[in-house]
Amino acid sequence: MVWVGNVEIKGDVTLSPMAGISDSPYRRITRRYGSAFSYTEFVSTEQILLGNQKSIDMFRFQEIERPISFQIFGSDLNTVVEAAKRIEPLRPDIIDLNMGCSVSKVSHHGSGAGLLRNLPLAGKMIEGMRKSLSVPVTAKIRLGWDEENLNYRESVHILQESGVSAISVHGRTKSMAYTGKADWESIGDIKSFAKVPIFGNGDVSSFYEAKEKIRKYGVDLVLIGRKAIGNPWIFSEQDKSSVSFSEIRKVVIEHLLAMLDFYPSEDDYGLVLFRKHFAKYMEGTGFPKDLKSQMLQTSSLNTFLQLFSNYEETQTNTKLETVELNDSLNCETYLVDV
Repeated sequence: MVWVGNVEIKGDVTLSPMAGISDSPYRRITRRYGSAFSYTEFVSTEQILLGNQKSIDMFRFQEIERPISFQIFGSDLNTVVEAAKRIEPLRPDIIDLNMGCSVSKVSHHGSGAGLLRNLPLAGKMIEGMRKSLSVPVTAKIRLGWDEENLNYRESVHILQESGVSAISVHGRTKSMAYTGKADWESIGDIKSFAKVPIFGNGDVSSFYEAKEKIRKYGVDLVLIGRKAIGNPWIFSEQDKSSVSFSEIRKVVIEHLLAMLDFYPSEDDYGLVLFRKHFAKYMEGTGFPKDLKSQMLQTSSLNTFLQLFSNYEETQTNTKLETVELNDSLNCETYLVDV
């Protein structure tokens, strides 16, 4: 258990915020399997102030996802503060400033990890939000811009002085992106002097490894990113390798239907977004590569479901029957166990 301001988080392993991954459908599934709280995908503060509905819709959530942190990014002080004020009525528990995104179109324009090169501005952003909001403000950082500029100590000191309630640390520099190895020794160094909760992130591949990071480095919570894609079991003591294909199948279908409901459209947009999840769900299951390739290339929901159902029947020798689904799921039928 950890407190972020006045928000209690029960648990110490959670899904890391990831663009295109940590949306409401997947957050709900990971929460059920043990993820301690929820982060939204990061959202541009400029788009929030422009009233871009697609961006604002990224903050949609259900109560099961609480506590929930809205993650935002931007490079202009007034824009960041005003955008945070604009989204507070949507009832987040926490608002998080992204200072860690390494993608060039974000970081090279002063947002994300770009703020690591302008720490006074980052501090003013945190201070401005803290004074304007009634919810706690947190930040996610990297160790620095590159190996020659490891300024994480300065980052933490400035953010603390500005009133941040917790800091998440990805154990890489901006220049590393996701290459190399996360530096947990530096994350542990931060925890040794920090006055606020520290969440560690980077290269955690199992629940037990997360617990070991907590024990060894003293961090208050561990974020799991890439290894959690297609693997909600990572937030529990159950290793995916021990999960039956039948259970994986049920979660796949649950996730897909939630995506179709969350992203309603006539062209099965939810399916297109889901395909990257499906590829990860199938890793380690022995699912045929040629069949997976077919399913990842189709944009037809009926084709996707039929291919998957045919494979299920051959694996389980179970006769499947057709049942009606809610029209809002943008799907007429699916095959389920008799």
